[in-house]
Amino acid sequence: MELDVIIGLIIAGVSLGILEGIKPGPLLTMVIRETLSGGIRAGARTAAAPIFTDGPLIIVSLIAANWFASNPIVLAVISTLGSFFLMKMGVECFSIDPPKIQNDNYDYNTSFKRGILTNLLNPNVYIFWFLIGGPLMAQAAIKEPLAPIGYAISFLVAHTVVNIMIAYFLDRTRGQNTHSYYKISLSICGFAMILFSVGFLFHAIDILSQNSIIM
Repeated sequence: MELDVIIGLIIAGVSLGILEGIKPGPLLTMVIRETLSGGIRAGARTAAAPIFTDGPLIIVSLIAANWFASNPIVLAVISTLGSFFLMKMGVECFSIDPPKIQNDNYDYNTSFKRGILTNLLNPNVYIFWFLIGGPLMAQAAIKEPLAPIGYAISFLVAHTVVNIMIAYFLDRTRGQNTHSYYKISLSICGFAMILFSVGFLFHAIDILSQNSIIM
């Protein structure tokens, strides 16, 4: 067993997981949105989305990385769908009412589903696993078959824990903030989601134009 290879990939997984967790992006924005509107339970369920979405992608990426790279139309379709979804979520941010401190009627399953959809429709997730993570793990697997497992688990755990910590911090301050604070915070989330939506759409157009699918 090549322990140095396994430990090296675990360290890389934790480091990249933390960086991806704190990096502004659609999922982190959705975690903030759900935490502000439904509390820590809603935010934590949203943050857990990568465990359920990235797991299958990791397995597929080890097998189909080359196929994915040669079929850019798939990524363009995902980017377009993600653009529409984030636009819808972003616009809704401007009409969400500030939550009650105890919100027993909140649908926490909806938060989880939104996190799942946000991650599934984020083209950056596919780019990372199919074009970066997949080849990296495949190369390491030649030396040590267990190394990719260590990398994947450490990445997902670090990413999820960081997002949950952010949600926890936001939830702890909920009772100390005013109506205007929530409106401003949710409006910022809304603008961010709309910007990501536009970025996803341009990304899809760029992919299609680079492959001479559109002019």
